[in-house]
Amino acid sequence: MIEKEFYEKLESLNVKVIDKNSTYIDPSSEIGRNTIIYPNNFILGNTIIGENNVIYENNHIENAKIGNDNKITNSYIVDSKIGNFNTIGPYSRLRGAEILNNAKIGNFVEIKKSIIGDGVKASHLTYIGDAEIGEDCNIACGVIFCNYNGKEKFKTYVGKNCFVGSNTNIIAPVIIGDNTYIAASCTIYKNIESDKFVISSRNLSIKEDYKKLHIKTHKNMPKNE
Repeated sequence: MIEKEFYEKLESLNVKVIDKNSTYIDPSSEIGRNTIIYPNNFILGNTIIGENNVIYENNHIENAKIGNDNKITNSYIVDSKIGNFNTIGPYSRLRGAEILNNAKIGNFVEIKKSIIGDGVKASHLTYIGDAEIGEDCNIACGVIFCNYNGKEKFKTYVGKNCFVGSNTNIIAPVIIGDNTYIAASCTIYKNIESDKFVISSRNLSIKEDYKKLHIKTHKNMPKNE
């Protein structure tokens, strides 16, 4: 529910709350003009949301500062800053994150205590922890920033205009220079200078007769007795 006086204030700013009965907005929050808030949202604490945002359904937003012209869907955002013209979600999790402008943070991406530069894309299934990522980088599916060794946490720095391929592990502390291209399934454990192409040295091994040892068929399945 939204307090009556606060709801009237939102209406005066042309803030459209689709369903005030399924939405809670803390009266200490600030919502900018022409923002649309869909059902099942919880906006808590000292949250500031700017103008012309679309807050789609099912978000938990707490102590966050959000700029203008963003689209946010079905995400968990706490103690974080979001600039302008970003797309967040669905199923994104931001904790102590700072997202600058024109970024895309997509499905099942978790960002913790990291700075994400302008134009960065991390579209799905990625963990970014204790990192700074420069502008116009593409972080592919399944990339893990390995920031914790069991005792301490370390930082990763990624330069501008980098591509990090799917299923890559980045072992902090490490610095990746500008314009670096990292192929899929690499493990990065040392610094990389700018303008480099990085590829794993593993060779693909194809075995002719091993399939039958690992794949059971109906004929060789054990019978229940």
